[in-house]
Amino acid sequence: MSLPQHTDANLRYQQQVDNSRNYVLPFIEQEMPDLAGLRVMEIGCGEGGVLTPFLEKGCKCVGVDLFPERIALANGFLKQYVDNGQLQLIAKNIYDVDFAGEFKNAFDLIILKDAIEHIPDQDKLIAYLKTLLSPRGQVYFGFPPWYMPHGGHQQICQSKVLSFMPYIHVLPRPLYRGLLRMAGEHHTTIKELMELVDTGITIERFEKIAAQTGYTITQKKYYLINPIYKYKFNLQPREQFGFMKRLPFIRNFFTTCMYYLIKPN
Repeated sequence: MSLPQHTDANLRYQQQVDNSRNYVLPFIEQEMPDLAGLRVMEIGCGEGGVLTPFLEKGCKCVGVDLFPERIALANGFLKQYVDNGQLQLIAKNIYDVDFAGEFKNAFDLIILKDAIEHIPDQDKLIAYLKTLLSPRGQVYFGFPPWYMPHGGHQQICQSKVLSFMPYIHVLPRPLYRGLLRMAGEHHTTIKELMELVDTGITIERFEKIAAQTGYTITQKKYYLINPIYKYKFNLQPREQFGFMKRLPFIRNFFTTCMYYLIKPN
């Protein structure tokens, strides 16, 4: 059963704002305590809710999303910041040559919140982000490790049973696809969920990519209960237990969200 925020853009925006203000922004402020005047870009900005608290802090922001309809919503929600020149919204692929030319070494902070797990060629993207960072720039990532209970984003299913069923996304690919078809899921939902089988990312894979592409991890946080689950499942956020953080691979099954800040070496 899909959740209300999947179809209600206003609700989704408000939840993004609250989550960013109470969890994402404080995490980043540990490394960047003075945000005023920073140049910030969010990749996969959607309706712009994550950027809103940064705009309120005086950051100059750019939001990028592949979907023009979501950029149109962001323009509506954040019109005052667009009008005063504090926010630029772009419906474009960040690999576009003109984008790299316009924003080379432009950003002090790049944000990917619930985005990296949807992007193919993650090593290519993370390496490419260096060209967009200023000398002091860092990149924030927030994502669900692939093997966690709902790492396949099955909560978008229309089937109430499947949407709350943990770990079904780690079934063998044919069995998982067949289960989705038997439940009557729409072909576009099945396509999206099967794409995640290829792009879902683990804690170990992310850290390996960061190291191989020349980054240092400056901050990280493990969540047993993802802060966004406050809205999805009425669960209160909780950080991961210390002993679980130290168990490679196994920790992926019980950590529902990771926050990272990384900077080029």
